[in-house]
Amino acid sequence: MGRWRPPRPRGSRYITAEGVQRMRAEVKHLWEEVRPRVTQAVSDAAKLGDRSENADYIYGKKRLREIDSRVRFLTKRLEEITVVDRIPEDKEKVFFGAWVTLEDDNGDCICYRIVGPDEFDVKAGLISMDSPVARNLLGRKLDDEVDIRRGETWQTYYITDIRYEE
Repeated sequence: MGRWRPPRPRGSRYITAEGVQRMRAEVKHLWEEVRPRVTQAVSDAAKLGDRSENADYIYGKKRLREIDSRVRFLTKRLEEITVVDRIPEDKEKVFFGAWVTLEDDNGDCICYRIVGPDEFDVKAGLISMDSPVARNLLGRKLDDEVDIRRGETWQTYYITDIRYEE
């Protein structure tokens, strides 16, 4: 079986202002700090002689390819994304960038922020606007009932708070 995988479908092009700052900071960090350090390590390893058996050299070259690939991806992505940095007119509805608090029948609350696919982090409460949960929430209003699949079961939540940050 080959290693080929079909390309992932393109995610949405939207991103928050914080997300684009994080992406730019990552590019700067990789290009100005990490890459020069790895390049120097590869250069030092190359001076030692036989490169075919030099693990530092082989690993360093592989790491350089990974860094270059990530920088290329981030640079291309930064060119095509749209930064959403304004609050919608209707603050009573769930749109991109909203913090949404959901409450179940037991009184347990979950808080999510709807962000772009390049910046999601479920543990931090940031969910991609392309995710099933976010698609289910977009366009909903305060006190709306939302059914969300949690594992094998469906659970009913109520939207108790929608807020946007400047």
